[in-house]
Amino acid sequence: MNKGDCKIMKKTLSLFVFLITLALALPVRAAEDETLPHQHWQHKGILGVYDKAAVQRGFQVYKEVCSACHAMKFMSYRNLEKIGYTPDEVKAVAAQYTVTDGPNDEGEMFERPALPSDHFKSPFKNDKAARAANNGALPPDMSLLVKARDGGEDYIFSILTGFETPPADVQLMAGMNYNKYFPGHQIAMAKPLSDGQVSYADGTPNSLEQEARDVTQFLAWVSEPHMEQRKQMGIKVILFLLVFAGVMFNTNRKVWSKLH
Repeated sequence: MNKGDCKIMKKTLSLFVFLITLALALPVRAAEDETLPHQHWQHKGILGVYDKAAVQRGFQVYKEVCSACHAMKFMSYRNLEKIGYTPDEVKAVAAQYTVTDGPNDEGEMFERPALPSDHFKSPFKNDKAARAANNGALPPDMSLLVKARDGGEDYIFSILTGFETPPADVQLMAGMNYNKYFPGHQIAMAKPLSDGQVSYADGTPNSLEQEARDVTQFLAWVSEPHMEQRKQMGIKVILFLLVFAGVMFNTNRKVWSKLH
């Protein structure tokens, strides 16, 4: 056996080992995902679209509850127009916050009401301030949270609804809370939602589960605001390819029919 054959054999063996390792890992990942209750999300699937009413309610939950600890640095107030808010409503939302701007003509920084073009105001000046206010834990930025967590929407919903009294045989560490869906079951975040915590203007029942579903759908939209356009483009491309394949098939038949 020459050196070239040895190299090929080694590469083949390495690929085989990799595939076996991957195959063994897949059932483990599936088993982990099965611990999360599966929820139906309207925006999933090739034809799925966001429930704009639910996304708006979810923004309300984020604004009134989650924004006290979690930043959303990649979102601007004007982005809210994409979920049904009017320009005037967006201006009113932004004006509720003040942001630092400048320097002015005197070289000083100053505070001003936020504009639709400004990013969502963060609850803390920096990460150290966030840790100091949360017993050393850094609340994650929510801009891409759904994409960043295994299980996506199911994970976020499960965490929000998974807070319980710890079993008698579980000893919580100082400052930790018990959550049956969080890895290790001990989480620094206190239970953020409860029945009736947010009053919906549209009269939707404000149970804990409803609040959790709504804010999860808002976070899903924030993580992928262009999803609907991407799906529409994908459908158009598929239809074009089908028509193109039909045209090419007929052309091929006509070309070859002349050669018989």
